[in-house]
This record gives sequence, structure tokens and C-alpha cells, in this order.
Amino acid sequence: MTTVCCAVEGALDEVIVRRLLAHVGLGCGPIYGGEGKPHLRRSIGGYAHGARQGPWVVLVDLDHDHVCAAALVEEWLPDRPPMMRLRVAVREVESWLLADRMGMAGFLSVSRDRIPRMVDELNDPKSSLIGIAARSRRRVIRDGIPPRAASGRTIGPLYVTELSRFAVEVWDVEAASLVSPSLRRCISALGTLR
Repeated sequence: MTTVCCAVEGALDEVIVRRLLAHVGLGCGPIYGGEGKPHLRRSIGGYAHGARQGPWVVLVDLDHDHVCAAALVEEWLPDRPPMMRLRVAVREVESWLLADRMGMAGFLSVSRDRIPRMVDELNDPKSSLIGIAARSRRRVIRDGIPPRAASGRTIGPLYVTELSRFAVEVWDVEAASLVSPSLRRCISALGTLR
């Protein structure tokens, strides 16, 4: 099995990249980064250098930094080594999780109608997910995923834990790829590393 080195923005992204690699039949090697998008941007040259020796995947959120994923890739990595895959979640990896509408509705204990259909078009997928979680019938979701009032935080204390659990135990990657074009492109690109 081919093993792939990775770099990600944070802890949830690490769980997601592991699931995606397993989904396409690749092994996950060391995972670097985890210190946010600016750190990945500063380190991309080193990761590209590493991709001359073996396969690499860098997963980053589009956010609102670029008009489209292609513009980010062109700016960050104009001369991509053949074994390097710079994959961009539109606009955030949370959109890929939301793309499994049935799984997410069940996990959050909300009606499936609350889960957006066009996840790649969401302006702020993380905020959308938090807003949906705030309406959950399960207290652990309502109290754990949204930030506590006056905490000054953007996410709740169990945000990463609960969404990581969803990604590992519930997330139907194939179903999600039918809803999210950026996830579908990511899966296709990862498959070329086999």
C-alpha cells in the first residue's frame, strides 16, 4: 500500500485526511502542520521538496482568501511536483462533512431539511454547522459544538472531538462526494497517487 505524507491546518483536518486516504486505498504517513493556514503557506515549499521523494497531500481551506481553489493552488504551488496534491476544501472542510446530509442530520439530531443542499456554496460552513448544532435535540451537541455565550471563542469545547467522531464513525464519504464537487475532486486527485 502506498503511504502518503500529509500537512493540514488543524486537528479536524487530520481526521478528515486520514479518512479520505483510507477511502481511496492509501496509507497515511506522518502528518505535519496543525498550526493553521499561515503555517501551511510558509511551509509549502518544504512539503513540495518532500514530494520529490514520495507522495504528499496538503489539505487547506479556501476560506475567502482567493476567488477559487485554482487561484489558491496557482499562488501557493505554481510548479507542483508530480507526487504533490494540494487539495482545497471549498470553503472549509466542514462543508465536506455537511455534504453527508443524512449522516449529519442523524448525528446532530436535527431534521435533514436543516442541512444545506449546496454545501460548496455556503459562505461560512463552520458557522452554518454550529448554527445547526445549536438546534440539536441532544444536549451534548447543543452544549458542546457551539461556543458558550461570552466565551469569546468561535467553537464549543467539544467541537473537534464530536466532529472527529462523526468523521470516523458516521461520515459516508461516497454520499458526501455526490453533494460536494470540491470533495469529489479531492477524492479523484488522491486516487491518482495509488
